[in-house]
Amino acid sequence: MKYLKEKTVLITGGASGIGKIMLRLMLERNAKVIIWDINQDNIDQTISEFSENQNLFGFKVDVSNPEQIQETAKKVKKEIGVVDVLINNAGIVVGKFFNEHSTTDIAKTMEINAIGPMYVAKEFLKDMLSQNSGHICNIASSGGLISNPKMSVYASSKWALIGWSDSLRLEMKQLGKDINVTTIMPYYINTGMFDGVKSKIPILEPEAAALTIVKAIERNKKMVTIPGYIYRFTRFGQAIMPINIFDWFASDVLGIYKTMEHFVGRKK
Repeated sequence: MKYLKEKTVLITGGASGIGKIMLRLMLERNAKVIIWDINQDNIDQTISEFSENQNLFGFKVDVSNPEQIQETAKKVKKEIGVVDVLINNAGIVVGKFFNEHSTTDIAKTMEINAIGPMYVAKEFLKDMLSQNSGHICNIASSGGLISNPKMSVYASSKWALIGWSDSLRLEMKQLGKDINVTTIMPYYINTGMFDGVKSKIPILEPEAAALTIVKAIERNKKMVTIPGYIYRFTRFGQAIMPINIFDWFASDVLGIYKTMEHFVGRKK
């Protein structure tokens, strides 16, 4: 969506991390911004920080709860109007070996990271189809491109998100609709979510990552990895290398398979 001025943008997980930075960048572009977040305190603090701006709205929503999504979507449409740009940003991670996961860990990760974006998009896609205009941006992960120990469930949720997101893009194209879909696949971002991660590849700074995402929306990009070489490396490497060689290169040379060894995550 080339012009964001006066467009209505909804960001899930918008009261912290890159979601909060993206809301600021959208306000700077004179967009109307709606944030959905599960943490009411963070919502209140964020609204307070931008209190001089009358184009920011906040709602407490658990994106793993379809009833909450439906109810809040109706409220948004009634009180604010049609959503032009949806950014599915909310996400969680549980950094453990698979055998250490509880059934709740598994269910919540899949519900928030993979199924939630579908539920949210479904609520706002109808209006986009009716006006033949809109943009859906799904924040996946480079973990959706490459397997990684202690990320099995998280990676599977992001693999699912990538598959759905790009399939949705193709569906809009086949239907002849002017609705763009952007899939974002960033490396680790220094927001606290992945505290403890050690990486030979530089960990991303939130401000730069958020700006890259907003620019990708403005330029109607289809699939974006941050940094850009991640996609080329994984796809090319997986294509030409036997699995054992790729595993050695990813683990011993790049250190990717060892990044989660000291993971602690965001403090509660």
